[in-house]
Amino acid sequence: MGLVSGSKCPNNCQCQAQEVICTGKQLTEYPPDIPLNTRRLFLNENSITSLPAMHLGLLSDLVYLDCRNNRIRELMDYTFIGVFRLIYLDLSSNNLTSISPFSFSVLSNLVQLNIANNPHLLSLDKYTFANTSSLRYLDLRNTGLKTLDRAAFHHLTVLQTLYLSGNPWKCNCSFLDFAIFLIVSHLDYPDGQNATCMEPTELLGWPITQVGNPLRYMCITHLDRKDYIFMLLIGFCIFSAGTVAAWLTGVCAVLYQNARRKSSEEEIEDEASHRVEVTRRIFQARANSVHSGFPQLI
Repeated sequence: MGLVSGSKCPNNCQCQAQEVICTGKQLTEYPPDIPLNTRRLFLNENSITSLPAMHLGLLSDLVYLDCRNNRIRELMDYTFIGVFRLIYLDLSSNNLTSISPFSFSVLSNLVQLNIANNPHLLSLDKYTFANTSSLRYLDLRNTGLKTLDRAAFHHLTVLQTLYLSGNPWKCNCSFLDFAIFLIVSHLDYPDGQNATCMEPTELLGWPITQVGNPLRYMCITHLDRKDYIFMLLIGFCIFSAGTVAAWLTGVCAVLYQNARRKSSEEEIEDEASHRVEVTRRIFQARANSVHSGFPQLI
């Protein structure tokens, strides 16, 4: 009844002027009896492992949510389904291992998002920020991210500040599109010099905001030893295939010529035999006619 009426305040928390402060109260789960008219909610410095969508979704007026320094492991598609007015969200310093592609799908008003200091967060789907079109501040520091899809930032048209340092960036050819985006987007990278490549060895220590042109040279215009070896193998295969094809064509041509020659010889022999037979019959007919012209002797 307290949850429905929205008149109670969680134990050990402070509630005043649509603000609920539960900072450092050793909470192990989300407090269920938060007033429904809450606009600012502080759950930081606790041991909360998950955010239940059923309870959080009742706070339709919530605009500020601070969940830093907890033990939240994952975010599901429906986690923030009811808090569509949320403007500020801090999920830093948790145990996030995955963020569902549509976790933030209803947060079209979100302006600031912080998911820094989640070292087990190894990847982000390209649709993670698809509907957060109002996002201006994004903090991705100190996670396990090695690469990012350029398409993940396609809808962030008003993004201004992006933090990327402390991640094991793998600056290979698949990183090229994102590296080019960092150059042409004109975003503010306050920690740009500390966001560096960990791989490959040739680019170790390079700031990822400056690695676009070297990567373009390495991946598009530059050929390394492996590329030359591959080209030689391809050339050898093409040469071998051409040689074999030419040899087979020659063999077929020779066999065809031999077959035609034998056929022609047989035709000539048949025609010669026919002529001899005709000639023999003519001579025989003449001989018979001459022989029949003399009178018989008695």
